[in-house]
Amino acid sequence: MLDDALIHRFAEIVGDKYALRAVGEIAPYVEEPRGLFAGRTPLVLKPATTEEVSRILRLASGTGTAIVPQGGNTGLVGGQMPDRSGREVVVSLSRLNRIREVDVQSNTITAEAGVILQTLQQTAEEHGRLFPLALASQGSCQIGGNLSSNAGGIGVLAYGGARELCLGVEVVLPTGEVLDDLRKLKKDNTGYDLKNLFIGAEGTLGIITAAVLKLFPLPKGRDVAWAALSSPRDALGFFELALARAGNGLTAFELVGATPLEFALRHVPGAVAPLSGSHPWYVMVEISSGISAEASGMLMEEVMTAGLEAGLVIDAVIAQSTAQAEAFRNLREALSESQKPEGGSIKHDISVPVVSIPDFIEQAGKAVQKVVPGSRVACFGHMGDGNLHYNISQPVGADKQEFLSHYRAMNDAIHEIVRAMGGSISAEHGIGRMKRDELLVTAPPVAINLMRRIKQAFDPAGIMNPGKVI
Repeated sequence: MLDDALIHRFAEIVGDKYALRAVGEIAPYVEEPRGLFAGRTPLVLKPATTEEVSRILRLASGTGTAIVPQGGNTGLVGGQMPDRSGREVVVSLSRLNRIREVDVQSNTITAEAGVILQTLQQTAEEHGRLFPLALASQGSCQIGGNLSSNAGGIGVLAYGGARELCLGVEVVLPTGEVLDDLRKLKKDNTGYDLKNLFIGAEGTLGIITAAVLKLFPLPKGRDVAWAALSSPRDALGFFELALARAGNGLTAFELVGATPLEFALRHVPGAVAPLSGSHPWYVMVEISSGISAEASGMLMEEVMTAGLEAGLVIDAVIAQSTAQAEAFRNLREALSESQKPEGGSIKHDISVPVVSIPDFIEQAGKAVQKVVPGSRVACFGHMGDGNLHYNISQPVGADKQEFLSHYRAMNDAIHEIVRAMGGSISAEHGIGRMKRDELLVTAPPVAINLMRRIKQAFDPAGIMNPGKVI
């Protein structure tokens, strides 16, 4: 544990009100969504300025105090959690929550790390612009955490992930130095691209305190549809058809298996099946247009008709109102949470080349049954960019803890298939604590060595989010 004198020195930086020490106050910061990574800390600091973050890290470096940066605490791999030692200090960025600037002409927004993603989206919309990063946790996740984990979501197909949406960052280094790289430039060839070392680094190299992010013209038309299909191979064929017809107007193409949809309809209040009857597979498709609502509607009808005529689509429905379109999107976003009532769930956030998705699903389904017969596969994800959330729910009536005891064996089986296909064991959730050991034994030795050298160069005292990533 940290001694009282050091705790007092940290508390002085932010003020007693924002230096949480009581067990009840600290509790929300040491519990994460899945309940997999319990932590302990004697202190949660809530700085309100970049200068306060700088002073915290300067003191931490000088005293060898480990720091765990935390955004909205929505991460799924334990990257935002302190360990059980009670010697790590949590730094919550929630009070750095100002929108510093909206530049409509440059199509940029400059936001501090603690700005909630949904707030950023709404601010952009108020200025007639779109910020396309969209996640199920957008009502509570923060943009600093989104950048630190290189978040993805359904908009990656058309707009890219967090890395592609960021033009510049402000970062406090472990020494307390501030890197001010808040530039709006889309072209800049002056040396190393330093910002991309921090995006996706999960707080192991420094703390992102602000960022310049790309905005896009608000679409004049956005149509959403659900389609039923017989197989992932038909879904792949339909994706190729939709992309050929819609091009950049295809802004989402989400694959959904029958099982996760069944879970959502069973457990999400007010959820309504988008199509009548039951089908093996579905896709949620979004098409956007900068011309008009009529243009996006006509293009969606053309795509769905072509899918039906090609024998790829069994049935389809296009949302007839803004409310119905929102309901379709919400149903997709509810798929992950709706697994909880079904008992134990072993989750995988993987990516493979888009062309390999049907083969992956076929091979992984066989592997799952070998590990735990009777397991239920809840597969859904961003088919357009090859990222699947391949989650396994316990067999009906099984003991939850006994099922979860197979977590490692199930991971090994699925990840072996992923690696054989040239894929990734972490597409958008990060490494954190959950996948650190597997990264170390599966990544190329040269890559691991380079990451360690970068870590040593930026954080020689080893204070930044220790035990995560590398």
